[in-house]
Amino acid sequence: MPSSGLRSVRDAIVECQRCARLRSYCGRIAREKRAAYRNELYWGKPVPGFGDPRARVLILGLAPAAHGANRTGRVFTGDGIGGSGDFLMAALHRAGFANIATSQNVHDGLRLDDVYIAATVRCAPPDNKPLPEEIAACADHLDAEVAALTRLRVVVALGKIAWDAWFQHLARHAAPIRPRPAFGHGAIVAMSDKPIVIGAYHPSRQNTNTGKLTARMYDEVLRLVSTRLRG
Repeated sequence: MPSSGLRSVRDAIVECQRCARLRSYCGRIAREKRAAYRNELYWGKPVPGFGDPRARVLILGLAPAAHGANRTGRVFTGDGIGGSGDFLMAALHRAGFANIATSQNVHDGLRLDDVYIAATVRCAPPDNKPLPEEIAACADHLDAEVAALTRLRVVVALGKIAWDAWFQHLARHAAPIRPRPAFGHGAIVAMSDKPIVIGAYHPSRQNTNTGKLTARMYDEVLRLVSTRLRG
């Protein structure tokens, strides 16, 4: 059960109407639908984070998929067998952070242990490419979720946009880090008074189908996470 703080954040995200382009796109996709899902009711609203309210690990992604989270209403959920949600959840399951290895719908019984997953942008963007002003408009949603996740110790940034969003978050609440650390898969930035940040390639089909990202590479990242939590 989410904390009262996370419930309030979730409500604010779901009701958000700041970005006209994104709200128009998500609404159109929810009406037109993909043929495979023509009989389903699409969520079609901004998508809040999901997971353990006492999480010490935040996984920060890019944005909902048009026929994935924009359809199901849960991050990294419903983007097809073997899609990014299944790839991520299988890795979390192997590492002991998820009770099942797939993420297909909100009624699948998936539970996350010590992990909370959120997106940098809360609405599905056309071509999976949010505009800089749309990323900026979503920033305080991330700030609010982080404030409610009081036990955070590790942040895993899935891709450069999420990586940059996290360091922008830090800059809003403390002195900016200059120069900003470069994103890379397995890159680690440790700060004495902030969560450790670990970079990882986004589990998009483009990355997993081409072999740029493998299951072993995610296992290695999550081993780093577990080691940091023990330490």
